[in-house]
Amino acid sequence: MSKLKKIEYLEALDPMQRELVGLARWAAATGARIVVLFEGRDSAGKGGAIDAIREHINPRQCRVVALSKPSDRECGQWYFQRYVAHLPAAGEIVLFDRSWYNRAGVERVMGYATPAEVDAFLAAAPVFERLLVDDGVLLFKYWLCCDQEKQEERFAERREDPLKGWKLSPIDAVAREKYDDYTAAREAMLEATHTKHAPWTLVDFNDQKRGRLTLIRDLLDRVPDTHIKDTPIDLPPLGREPRKERFDVLKPLKPLKV
Repeated sequence: MSKLKKIEYLEALDPMQRELVGLARWAAATGARIVVLFEGRDSAGKGGAIDAIREHINPRQCRVVALSKPSDRECGQWYFQRYVAHLPAAGEIVLFDRSWYNRAGVERVMGYATPAEVDAFLAAAPVFERLLVDDGVLLFKYWLCCDQEKQEERFAERREDPLKGWKLSPIDAVAREKYDDYTAAREAMLEATHTKHAPWTLVDFNDQKRGRLTLIRDLLDRVPDTHIKDTPIDLPPLGREPRKERFDVLKPLKPLKV
């Protein structure tokens, strides 16, 4: 399948983003709690997919959670504890840019967790997720797939682009040598945690634009009927000439000449 052109992508994305706005309106009206996990290799495209979903949704309703490495205190907690603090309240949508599955991926491959800790996690994750689902949380788990050739292209782009350089870390450099190890870790994770109550969905992100569309369409199709009538807000005429801004205490900056 040929790579999707930008204009084709935007034309397909627009109606889906309108549906996402409708989904958010439905969640607010019904009190639904939605959790979406984005997992995958470094540079797979998690951030871009998250941005496409949340772009037109109220940021007070739709939150992104991207946690840094745990503190010393967090390392002494129940493993899932720091994630529980970020779960949604009624009417909220939470998008996890990496999640509790760090333990099954980077922590396992890079040796940050012991084999016993990884095994304990793989046994506990389905139980933890059962508690969420049984309490009414709508949980969606996505793994974004990309071949190493594409990963290498994206790493090189990040290295050369100062606007993307922050995305490239020393761990990424090491991960290049552990592509097969990450594959083995993913397969073990899927085998242990792909359950009926919390299944995984794999999405091809070798073409990131097509991958975003595929993921969003799947998400929208799996949420219950989200049609809620939108009541327009009435904006009657002012009945006078519009006011101009006035400043007495301070003046605004002069507009930048470009």
